[in-house]
Amino acid sequence: MWHKTAMVVALAAISGCMTAEDRRAADEAKCRSYGFARKNDAFAECLQRIDLARRAELRSASAFDPWDRLVIYRPVILRPRPK
Repeated sequence: MWHKTAMVVALAAISGCMTAEDRRAADEAKCRSYGFARKNDAFAECLQRIDLARRAELRSASAFDPWDRLVIYRPVILRPRPK
């Protein structure tokens, strides 16, 4: 059963669009692969940690802007040489 879920998740990830249901299925599959059983506190904590890690990653990715940096500009003045 989880093979089908993993296949759907992999195809969605490759295509670049992943719905909330697909993301939840992938998270549940990951927690089950760690050995957690559904419908208990450890499984819920695993899902919560995955979600918190995803949110932290999104925050850190959005905080980095390569174009928002200090640029020091010093004009160079060229004077003609005297003859």
